[in-house]
Amino acid sequence: MHDESRHPATEENQLVQIRKEKLQQLRAQGLDPFAVERFPITHTLQQVHDGYATLQGQTVAVAGRITAIRKMGKATFADLLDSTGRLQIYLKADEQGERYELIDLWDLGDYLGVEGFVFQTRTGEITVHVQQFTLLAKAIRPVPFPKEKGEQRWYELHDVEQRYRQRYLDLLVNPDSRARLLARCAMIREIRRFLDARGFLEVETPILQPLAGGAAARPFITHHNALDREFQLRIALELHLKRLLIGGIDRVYEIGRVFRNEGISTRHNPEFTMLELYQAYANLEDIMALVEELFHHVAEQVFGRTVFEMHGVQVDFSQPWRRVRLMDAIREHTGLTEADFETLERAVQAAEKLGIHVERKDTVGGIIEKVLEKCVAEHLQQPTFIYGFPLDTSPLAKREPDNPRFTRRFEGYIFGKEVANAFSELNDPLEQRARFEQQLALRQAGDEEAHPFDEDFLLAMEYGMPPAGGLGIGIDRMAMLLTGAESIREVIFFPQMREG
Repeated sequence: MHDESRHPATEENQLVQIRKEKLQQLRAQGLDPFAVERFPITHTLQQVHDGYATLQGQTVAVAGRITAIRKMGKATFADLLDSTGRLQIYLKADEQGERYELIDLWDLGDYLGVEGFVFQTRTGEITVHVQQFTLLAKAIRPVPFPKEKGEQRWYELHDVEQRYRQRYLDLLVNPDSRARLLARCAMIREIRRFLDARGFLEVETPILQPLAGGAAARPFITHHNALDREFQLRIALELHLKRLLIGGIDRVYEIGRVFRNEGISTRHNPEFTMLELYQAYANLEDIMALVEELFHHVAEQVFGRTVFEMHGVQVDFSQPWRRVRLMDAIREHTGLTEADFETLERAVQAAEKLGIHVERKDTVGGIIEKVLEKCVAEHLQQPTFIYGFPLDTSPLAKREPDNPRFTRRFEGYIFGKEVANAFSELNDPLEQRARFEQQLALRQAGDEEAHPFDEDFLLAMEYGMPPAGGLGIGIDRMAMLLTGAESIREVIFFPQMREG
């Protein structure tokens, strides 16, 4: 017979009820933990560890969550956890008097503040000998901290979906998740330092836009009630940053959220973080050098190394990246040549030979990029710049002077995944208008991801835009590669989830 009382949900409800009863007992004694407003800490838990040589015997005030309680008659050891680390505390019954019995009202996950002196146990554990303690908040629900040796625990946080939906628990109890997400924060900090040191100005541009451009993607649409008009959430940062180039800011960047109304996968989230930068008087090769330096800097400053490994493949960011022309890479891995893509008919035939599905909206350039994605990308394990992209998929990049079917554009690949996209930016307003007209024709033919016709951006360009190199890097994708994450959800604090 199924024992309903042992079902995890039932057991959780019982534990919640027990914790509520403990709360009532505390309140009955005038010790409501939720009435406490502040606790004056003197040190973080890690600072006590790091400063033991000078703190030994000194009085400190520390606070954190209780993660373990070991009551042994007239003495109790417990562990506290704060944002910096863990620390053991020690209480003696004869010193605490009647207050010692309050330990029975503690639960794992409760917040506790203590004051006491620092010492080291016989086993070498740095510990605070508690003289005063204050319960600062109570966890009504049991927190699934990892089990200690020999400890019985009713449940742990292993379910991947639950980890993403309840990220606050994931951060508390899974050190790997916490380290990965904190590394992402450190990466963004170092990207800013790197760019600021090179004279780039960080700016903010609109998220709500009358017309979302700068990429091939379907936007989210919302309605502004006061203006009674539709707006789109931005799909890229590009066009407003280029307006700032035109306005005389020669080095500009933004790290911001962009939104694309597309599928959810291990590599895609509908909202994600993008770095885009633009440097006046620079070209594609300048941006390649910048990307090499940026990855080297972030690797050393955040992770303390330049060599990374994934699936048995090692890469070294202290070395130059490989540079390969797109059509050469396709020939290397498929045997197809540029001649196989001279017309749409031939390109469709080439794709079919490779087992690649072609849609009615696909252009020659679109098919070439599908071949790159399906047949070439997985082989680009070492850091590689693939350059020379088709004109019809690169409406904002300059043409190659000696082959006008292709553009001065590159994508950067690491471990088989794209991490960067860059152009020698098109700054001819007349050609940009013609490119937008071509994109408009594709849109009218049913391609919802074709670039919109942005008349206001063309107006800005007509006032004069300097030659420039531009770069886009998906921060989430970069964080995946450097932390070894298999899914983009691992490096986003609160990823979008399907309805559970």
